[in-house]
Amino acid sequence: MNGDPAAIAPSQSPPPLEIILRSSEFRRARETSWRDLAGLVERIEKHGIRALSTDELQSLPLLYRAALSALSVARSIALDRNLLLYLDNLSLRAFLCVYGPRIGFWRGFQDFLRHGFPAAVGSARWHILIAVVALAIGGVAGFMLTVAEESWFSVLVPASLAAGRGPASTRAELYQKELFAPWPGALNAIAVLANFLFTHNTVVGILAFGLGFAAGIPTILLTGYQGIVLGAFMALHYNRGLAVDFLGWVSIHGVTELTAIVLCGAAGLLIADKILFPGRYSRIDNLAIHGRTAGQIAVGAVLLLFVAAILEGVFRQLVQATPARLGIAAATVLVWSCYFGYRPIGESA
Repeated sequence: MNGDPAAIAPSQSPPPLEIILRSSEFRRARETSWRDLAGLVERIEKHGIRALSTDELQSLPLLYRAALSALSVARSIALDRNLLLYLDNLSLRAFLCVYGPRIGFWRGFQDFLRHGFPAAVGSARWHILIAVVALAIGGVAGFMLTVAEESWFSVLVPASLAAGRGPASTRAELYQKELFAPWPGALNAIAVLANFLFTHNTVVGILAFGLGFAAGIPTILLTGYQGIVLGAFMALHYNRGLAVDFLGWVSIHGVTELTAIVLCGAAGLLIADKILFPGRYSRIDNLAIHGRTAGQIAVGAVLLLFVAAILEGVFRQLVQATPARLGIAAATVLVWSCYFGYRPIGESA
């Protein structure tokens, strides 16, 4: 046997000192660019992208790519864990600065209200028309059934919505306790009424939207049912000579509320349309393409429901004159017509 100790000694892994030296050398050659990138990222996180000068904006993607390259090399040669964690964190933060949204929440919200929501609504005209027809048919059916036989009211309207109103209600009761009931005070109006009404209507709207995945049929039925309830209430008051007062009472918030319900139904029908008739794209691709538009319509409709809840819970009983209520309803028609019909100069319809 060879007596050389080196020949019989088992192979050994490189000592940790070698890794430390390699890591230090690696860091020393690139640390300046990492610090520059970290400084830019920190300023963007604190003050936004506008805090950088033109030269700094040009250097940001270059420094980011250099950091990614360094991270790849560091992983391949198995440098120390602390360096890998540092580069991982720096690269992630820089990625968000380079590719993340350039606007804050409030700017994005303003852009949604000004452009995104009206444009999404404009792209779903036929779906909106179908939802309006379903609502109108339901309203006529509910009115015709109830006006001829008021016992239908208890069948068509759930007790939670009827709130004690029904065939046994007299004209005086509806007039004094409902249409012109005294103002309940700010606490009850806002904290109780508006909150309850907004929650209930939002659930209905989200259901109408979500049920679009079931070929849209449940969406049409649910939208039509909202018309049935409204028609039944209208018939109940019509039989007591309170049709005009009821229209003023309900329209002060109903214009906004029904618009939101129709939009939620239209969003659901848009989803159903793209599932049933995918065209040149697959159904999954269609959901990816048009799901954003449907979602924008649904989100905007929820905002409308919030406005309707405030009108219903606060102004409906605060305003005690039918002409004034009808005037407010006409104003909401004008406002929403202008809002959804408005197109900035240079923007296609």
